[in-house]
Amino acid sequence: MTTLKRVDVHVEGVVQGVGFRPFVRSLASRLGLAGRVRNDVDGVHIEIEGALAGVEEFLTALERDAPALSEIERVTVVSARPAGHRGFTIAAGVPSGPLRPLVCADRATCDDCLRELADPADRRHGYPFINCARCGPRFTIVRGVPYDRPLTTMAGFGMCQACAAEYHAPGNRRFHAQPTCCPACGPRLRLRDARGTELCGDPVAGAVTLLRAGHVLAVKGLGGFHLAVPAADERAAALLRGRKHREEQPFAVMVADLAQARRLCEIDEHAAELLTGRARPIVLLPRLPGAPVAASVAPATRSLGLMLPYTALHHLLLAELAEPMVLTGANVSGEPIAYEDDDALTRLSGIADAFLVHDRPIHVRTDDSVVRPMAGEVTVLRRARGYAPEPLALRWPAPRPVLACGAKRKSTFCLVQGRRAFVSQHIGDLENHETLRSFVEGIDHYCGLFGIRPEVVAHDLHPGYLSTRHAMEIRGAELLGVQHHHAHIASCLADNGDPGPVLGVALDGLGHGPDGTLWGGEFLRADLTSFERLGHLAQVPMPGGAAAVRQPWRMAAAYLGDDHHGLDVARRNPWAEALALAPTAPLTSSAARLFDAVAAVLGLRDKITYEGQAAIELEQHADPAERGTYEAGIARGDLLVVQGADLVRAAAADLAAGAGTRAIAGRFHNGLADAVTRACDTLRDSTGLSAVALSGAMFQNALLLEGTVARLRAAGFRVLKHVRVPPGDGGVSLGQAAVAAARDRA
Repeated sequence: MTTLKRVDVHVEGVVQGVGFRPFVRSLASRLGLAGRVRNDVDGVHIEIEGALAGVEEFLTALERDAPALSEIERVTVVSARPAGHRGFTIAAGVPSGPLRPLVCADRATCDDCLRELADPADRRHGYPFINCARCGPRFTIVRGVPYDRPLTTMAGFGMCQACAAEYHAPGNRRFHAQPTCCPACGPRLRLRDARGTELCGDPVAGAVTLLRAGHVLAVKGLGGFHLAVPAADERAAALLRGRKHREEQPFAVMVADLAQARRLCEIDEHAAELLTGRARPIVLLPRLPGAPVAASVAPATRSLGLMLPYTALHHLLLAELAEPMVLTGANVSGEPIAYEDDDALTRLSGIADAFLVHDRPIHVRTDDSVVRPMAGEVTVLRRARGYAPEPLALRWPAPRPVLACGAKRKSTFCLVQGRRAFVSQHIGDLENHETLRSFVEGIDHYCGLFGIRPEVVAHDLHPGYLSTRHAMEIRGAELLGVQHHHAHIASCLADNGDPGPVLGVALDGLGHGPDGTLWGGEFLRADLTSFERLGHLAQVPMPGGAAAVRQPWRMAAAYLGDDHHGLDVARRNPWAEALALAPTAPLTSSAARLFDAVAAVLGLRDKITYEGQAAIELEQHADPAERGTYEAGIARGDLLVVQGADLVRAAAADLAAGAGTRAIAGRFHNGLADAVTRACDTLRDSTGLSAVALSGAMFQNALLLEGTVARLRAAGFRVLKHVRVPPGDGGVSLGQAAVAAARDRA
């Protein structure tokens, strides 16, 4: 006799608008089960009944085989009496409270759509906007909720009869896929010249002809415009760099497939998974010797940022071009990327020779995400397309809704409601009106999209940050200032679901310290509610103030003084002038300024053209096989002080003695990792804490991170590092929000 069983299942997470109900219907039908599925206010509700073995297999497969676009946060199963359902149906949603929908991130074109794209017999053959419930634009086209076509930028495209039939068929993979369209009813691609005049002929073929001729092409993508040139064309890459005023910061490269990727970079199984995953981020990978990439694409670095196509348009372009292409954000350095057609034609005038555009509006500007495999895992360095706006699950709920406004550099904001933290897409450096406008509009959009009205607003302590000023202008909410480096460590704790306390090591550029100095090399005792400064890198002056950030040689002067061994860095620059400024210069414990000093000593970088350049190039220059280590002294008093000057002096002495610069750079990295470990070992004795959280932009450095993690683990520490949000300032908003929520719970 067959044992019948019924369960009611509630699934929470990103489960609406991703083909979840058709998936449930297909699964139940395959297993011979009866019941129904419907959307509700915060997820999907399923009634399922049938043979016991079938129900158990259903519950297993529900999570194991869920649609690619879904993100399941929680599954609740409650037993019930069989109701005698016949067959399995998709029922209409029954909202019974305020809507709390989760909007899916944009997803790369799926394999089924790519097969149709390449099939001459298919009605969507060669159509650049092909998509289905498993792929395509989502967040970047959503204007409001509920997530229905009229509230997306597809509202102006009425579906043809064939598309409407697919859209309304529960068994079709385009069932309720809001961007559904085809050549008969959807967006249209156009190629325009620099004046905006439409050019005749096939737009893709015409665009590739221009690329092959060395012209700069602006391409409208999912979240904004990109600028493209062939990656192997030195003249075109140098032309793009000059027009964009991006002197040396590396460009990303898009490759058609893994085969092309393997001709440029070292691709292991982990890297292949990142490149081909549904988010399709830029992945920073080791470049192969002799890789056919122009020197101007990524100067002074052994790495390349690779990504695979994530739209049908990209696939069509690369298939026609038959070689990798540079694909970088369409902007002048320092500005946000262009995403509106008229604005692009105006702002990119003088940069782009032609524009490959379409008439589907982009509602939310979204950059490409950037990730890097480090220490056996992936670290997100820039969280944007493919990840935002999907929430991060928090281990503990926030009693009241929170808005955290983040920092100044690599800006993001974060909204928290309950156990969900919505970290915004990367917005950029808040240094101009256009970026600030994007920041403010983004907050308003997220609040409306997720039905959140903040009651607590967290911000950085620096009064000059535009993010802090915006927080101060918000009325009707409680304001909470969070120290910058506490926010870094709290971000790492929230990323790992750990309440602390931990020994927090925050190594970054500059952050406002409560003592009036500029912090940046900090050892903290921290949990989610509070912190105590236990130690820091020894403070040094920044001769010239902000000029020392732009001119690393000044930091070399600050660290070495007159003891410079007659090195070239002292001869190349007005050394005495910097020393004269030192007594009245602001003091800093910044780890980034320590890296700057060593980079200048080694002759790598006297001046920078983009933030963090000296530190990035120092890592790229270092010999990863070097095992030598410089030793930094550690002074023990009221606060532990790591003598960073010892590392700079050792590097200078080795250079004067004729040592190779790559070996010196490696010894410096090893020395800093060793100093961090010895400092934590000392602090463990006084605090009893054996867990260490690593945060701050310097832990985007794979050589430093991996060396520090290995040493700490060998010393018996449990190590927490970033995975889901950036260790740099892009993760600060999550930390601020986590602190605000924790203090609210206290």
